[in-house]
Amino acid sequence: MSSLAEGAIFLLAAVLVVPLFRKLGLGAVLGYLAAGLVIGPDGLGLIYDVDNILHFAELGIVFLLFIIGLELQPSRLWALRKPVFGMGGAQVALSALPIGLAAWALGVTPLSAAIVGLALAMSSTAFALQTLAERNQLMTQHGRASFSILLFQDVAVIPLLAIIPLLATTGTDLNDAGMLWPIVRAIGLIALVIIGGHYLLRPLFRMVSAAGNHELFTAAALLVVVGTALLMDWAGLSMALGSFLAGVLMADSEFRHELSAQIEPFKGLLLGLFFIAVGMSVDLQLITHQPALVIGLALALVAVKFMVLYGLGYWRLGDVTCARKLALTLSQGGEFAFVLFAAAVQADTLAATLSDLLIMVVTLSMALTPVLLYIDDRIAGRRERREQTMTYDSIDEEENPVVIAGFGRFGQIVGRVLRMKGIHFTALDKSLDQLNFVRRFGNKVYYGDATRLELLRAAKLDQARLLVIAIDDMEDSLKTAELARRHFPQVKVLARARNRVHSYRLKELGVDPVIRELLFSSLELTRHVLTGLGIPPARADEAVERFRAHDDQLMERQQQFYHDEEQLIESAKQASQELRDLFDQDAWAEDSQRASDPQSGRD
Repeated sequence: MSSLAEGAIFLLAAVLVVPLFRKLGLGAVLGYLAAGLVIGPDGLGLIYDVDNILHFAELGIVFLLFIIGLELQPSRLWALRKPVFGMGGAQVALSALPIGLAAWALGVTPLSAAIVGLALAMSSTAFALQTLAERNQLMTQHGRASFSILLFQDVAVIPLLAIIPLLATTGTDLNDAGMLWPIVRAIGLIALVIIGGHYLLRPLFRMVSAAGNHELFTAAALLVVVGTALLMDWAGLSMALGSFLAGVLMADSEFRHELSAQIEPFKGLLLGLFFIAVGMSVDLQLITHQPALVIGLALALVAVKFMVLYGLGYWRLGDVTCARKLALTLSQGGEFAFVLFAAAVQADTLAATLSDLLIMVVTLSMALTPVLLYIDDRIAGRRERREQTMTYDSIDEEENPVVIAGFGRFGQIVGRVLRMKGIHFTALDKSLDQLNFVRRFGNKVYYGDATRLELLRAAKLDQARLLVIAIDDMEDSLKTAELARRHFPQVKVLARARNRVHSYRLKELGVDPVIRELLFSSLELTRHVLTGLGIPPARADEAVERFRAHDDQLMERQQQFYHDEEQLIESAKQASQELRDLFDQDAWAEDSQRASDPQSGRD
């Protein structure tokens, strides 16, 4: 069959099956898997060359990691070092240990059991990130935790791939230069990508963009991604890691958004092809001959990883719902297990029959992930959906110039002043208790979650002039701001921030002004404290205003590096000393004034 005919079959299968699964609420990933199962060797037998297709389709993961890298400035990546190595390292160790021990107990040799444990501890970057993206959950707590763990796994594959060939060498001096060459080559190539990308990528894209040819820019973007992937593949490393590093290096550049727009279509198509290829690789005969063994091992794998991830999630995030969603998102085996098993078989450290069985288990665990998430949505979200169905208010057709998201204490004050001035507004709040309380006083507020795009559209935000975000929950506040900036760029967004970090993150999204909720009330109380101590009102006002101006300047400076805790602490110490110096100068000036004019101290 020609390549063109095969391509038509892939497209037809995706177009017919994926929309059906999305309509059923099962997600696109499971739809792609089902499409691959139908057209694969154990289905209709339309396509047989699964291995080559799967290898080519791995470019989808490569493009996905490049786009994720574009969203992570180096400063933010550095700030993630603790969750990456903390949660990521703990997840791999705590998952690999019970899995490896179980394999050993079932008769697998200790060396093979260790490889099995480490390989099965890896989760699927493609599945997890695509699922989170579909659900708009990449920026949630469990979304960021998932990314941190997946990033550690991608990095952990490097030493594993380098070590497996060494494990196959018995009686060989591991200090031999030939045995160390793969490790040296890996470290050298990573350094080459980072240093070369830092100095070459921006000049390259400036030169290409100066040519004014749109297609040439697309070609250059593809060349950078595929080129770094091939370098990593030559070194025996993860291709996705190379593209991720290239993306991070371009995250601060002026070409960031254009690169993302150019790569996105290729990423979507190739990721879909990857999932179809995984579905095609399902060995239905193995399931038919040993259904209890394969299904039992897949369920056991998911159960072990779920328990480990749930415990880590609750420990780090402190929230049952976030921990559960983290565990469900990452409880499957990953595509890197295919690579590690292949390397182990080639190095004669893992039996081929065991590798085939485990590949089937990993594939089945991948297929279980969207099903489990769907069941979780149905069970955990039933009550919430029922409440929204019963109490969701229809919003008046009138066009109001102001939309207030969050009508608690802060939002109500804004609303009362607007009402006093005769300015119409639409208020939204998702707390039924709060809704019922404020309605007793004649306030008109609508029930709904402002993090939902359809609600913002129903509130006619596209026809409003201002959006006031006064939501208590920090993550909901940020998500609402992100939706508003992305889908309603013409609307000015003003927001209330709970603390300094909340303020920094809102400003990153382009929200201005951002008002810290306790700042002005605290300063007003401080003014009364100073006057109560006998300081003249004019000087109390001057001291409070000087502090406010200094704090505003500090906020602007710290906005650039607030992800870096050490630099933030150092900046705070320096600012504290600056503030003391300012007030010491004021005190010296007052003493000088009193010395020259004794009457001045009696004001």
